[in-house]
Amino acid sequence: MNDTTQLTQRQAGAVTRREGESAPRPVTVAPAVDIFEDSQGVTLWADLPGVSKDKLDVKVHDRSLSIEAEATVITPQSLVLQHAEVRVPRFARTFTLSSDFDTSKIEANLKDGVLKLSIPRREEARPRRIEVAVG
Repeated sequence: MNDTTQLTQRQAGAVTRREGESAPRPVTVAPAVDIFEDSQGVTLWADLPGVSKDKLDVKVHDRSLSIEAEATVITPQSLVLQHAEVRVPRFARTFTLSSDFDTSKIEANLKDGVLKLSIPRREEARPRRIEVAVG
């Protein structure tokens, strides 16, 4: 917050839905990712706070890698929620992979809200040293 931020009074009815109003559409967010590449392949780290393994879907099809997830926001029973920006955050992001990568050997690991994907290069696509004969 900075000096110009003001807190406003809650208006009556601002938090509740009127009769006949539909529920707000779920908000879909592109998760922040870090991608590291070396001669062996690519490692992708995606921030998915509040996501559990059963709410995570990682798919690869025709060189398209997609990540879809739904976070669970747990509110303790003793806490009364006054305002929520996103009640059930959904994450979605798609990447196009080069044919240099072996999609059948992708490894995925989820720990503390961070998804780690290891995407190895195909053997034929890895750099290799060629010995030069003299004579």
